[in-house]
Amino acid sequence: MSWQEILGHDDVLAQFQQCVARGRLASSFLFIGPAGVGKHTFALKLAEALLCPQADLPRLEPCGDCLSCRQVRDRSHPDLDLITRPADKSVIPLDLLIGDKEHRMREGLCHRLAIKSCYGGRKVAIIDDADYLNQEGANALLKTLEEPPANSLIILVGTSRQRQLPTIRSRCQIVRFQSLEARTVAKLLIDLGLVSDREQAGRVAEIADGSLRRAMDLTDPELWTFRDEVQSVLQRRVPDPTAFTSELIEFVEVAGKEAGPRRRRLQQVVLFATEFYRQQLRESIAGLSCDEHREWSTADAATETITELIECGLETMTHIDRNANLATLQHWWVDELARINARLAS
Repeated sequence: MSWQEILGHDDVLAQFQQCVARGRLASSFLFIGPAGVGKHTFALKLAEALLCPQADLPRLEPCGDCLSCRQVRDRSHPDLDLITRPADKSVIPLDLLIGDKEHRMREGLCHRLAIKSCYGGRKVAIIDDADYLNQEGANALLKTLEEPPANSLIILVGTSRQRQLPTIRSRCQIVRFQSLEARTVAKLLIDLGLVSDREQAGRVAEIADGSLRRAMDLTDPELWTFRDEVQSVLQRRVPDPTAFTSELIEFVEVAGKEAGPRRRRLQQVVLFATEFYRQQLRESIAGLSCDEHREWSTADAATETITELIECGLETMTHIDRNANLATLQHWWVDELARINARLAS
């Protein structure tokens, strides 16, 4: 994969090229931005360029053919360390950072970074899911971030500054990644062969809110069928919370027994609802009325109430990310929608 294939982040690449050209590349970075916009892919490409012995460093262009480049792409490079939150854990385990209780500071990421490079060059560590570093994990990283080993680079990948502990933020240079443009997401869907119809790719991209990951989930035909049902329910002034919750739980459970796929499916449903309310907000602000056959009418809908419905969805997304109990969360979200909507009917 070349830099040309990592779309939407040319400005970030230019920043790193300038730093390398001036010999002022920092040792610790915090990548923040929406999920699914390419932060991890960018970090891996950067690692490939920095570890490649034949790279054009001022342009951060790896040769792409040497053993080092192939190993980075295969995630097997001895000087590249990748840490991610296990699917069954709510936080990044301390053991991954400093070893288990019997091997504290003799195993784990911090120990491996301190060991001499296998190839005599740099060492690069990428910590995905930095949003899930708890206080104990962040404290374990402090010394390494404050006194990084020579020729080492640490990249933490998260979503926002607010979700990082102050001890992490203060010791890393923050690099902001923006949401992808809808046309970029649509192009990637076509290029990856996930969608063959350009019209469908555009429709999915508009709803994905700048995230390729969300767009990839949205290529599931079952989601689009349920989307129509969700919007039909939300068009009523006061949705029946009992019936809607039952339908929602059944739809989420179809995703399988694993928590990960269920959470992603619930995220998509919440996004569908948020998409609906954002459209209502746009129409309300513009002073437009909905179709006379619909039960919802934005003509008498208070803008602040619609905004509260959107905020409810955003809060629900945060709880999903933090591994809240799914059954409880689904009941809470639907009950909140019904409560807020009830004010519009009064």
